[in-house]
Amino acid sequence: MNKRKVAKILSYRYMFLAMVLLILAGGLVLLPKVPKQEGITAELLLNNVISPERYISTDLVAQKIIGQDPSFILVDVRNIEDFKTYALPNAIHIPLENLLNEEHEAYLNQSQYDVIFYSNDNLYADQAWMLSKRLGYKNLRVLEGGMNKWFTTIINPSVPNEDMAAEDFELYSRRKAASMYFGVVYPEQVVAEEPIIEKPVPKKIITVKKKKKKPVEGGC
Repeated sequence: MNKRKVAKILSYRYMFLAMVLLILAGGLVLLPKVPKQEGITAELLLNNVISPERYISTDLVAQKIIGQDPSFILVDVRNIEDFKTYALPNAIHIPLENLLNEEHEAYLNQSQYDVIFYSNDNLYADQAWMLSKRLGYKNLRVLEGGMNKWFTTIINPSVPNEDMAAEDFELYSRRKAASMYFGVVYPEQVVAEEPIIEKPVPKKIITVKKKKKKPVEGGC
């Protein structure tokens, strides 16, 4: 499949996702206001939904994790089974259906950290973003492509073709290094064990003492 067809398919998917988000945003406008938060206006929410600025790339998140950046927290909104199977390091598990529980408000309603929602794709994370945004919470981001894109770009990056640009090879090198940080082992890392060669045991030389000749008795 050539790049044009892939780009066309992706554009249709994003258009469909945008329509879903618009419908969800419209539904959120009808939700009763939360006593503690007036939230943002419906117009501003719709503008934010259309804008792609909420997305953060897998490469940037990997860089933040490796660099031990203290300015963000990861919030996994998937179900417990997916979270236990694989989760990003130090991620906080808040299933989407429990997002608005009072016990989680301290993680979401604060200004000290950037909150990065992620799910298997964008859908649940986008919903978490919208719900939190509707309540007026700030510094909210969404991991672009979710765990599906994380595995295809960071854990198992595609090797570029020989005719690709130098930038593609540089990106692959960075992603490969990141995947190694997250536990992926490449064939060249596996060092073959050297065969044990038994050294020949030196022969023990036993010296034989020569017997002294007895003097000849008698004489002429």
